[in-house]
Amino acid sequence: MRRFGRMFVLGARLTVPLGMIILRKAYGLGAMAMAGGSFRAPQFTIAWPTGEIGGMGLEGAVRLGYSKELAAAENSGDPAERQSLFDRLVAAAYEHGKALRAATTFELDDVIDPSASRAWITRLSGG
Repeated sequence: MRRFGRMFVLGARLTVPLGMIILRKAYGLGAMAMAGGSFRAPQFTIAWPTGEIGGMGLEGAVRLGYSKELAAAENSGDPAERQSLFDRLVAAAYEHGKALRAATTFELDDVIDPSASRAWITRLSGG
């Protein structure tokens, strides 16, 4: 963690323009480090429609956040019931983590068509 934390410090010290485009998955501290330590640090934080954003990997988040419910389903005697519950919870988490949903909670400036990426990048250089 100490070496990883260095990315946050270096990101905070950047003097060049920084923009973040999320193409696919942006989870946890890795996403924050790539954004210069905060999603508010870059000049813009945008995503393609395929983007997924979350505090941690969604499967792990479901295992931690719903451990009691999953244990109760497992103790019911039907392993398929636990798997079914897990699959439903993960699907709901993926739905909640989609870029369009994240944009509504102000984590993103915009969700863009991938063909518009170049125009956003040129904004960094003032062009």
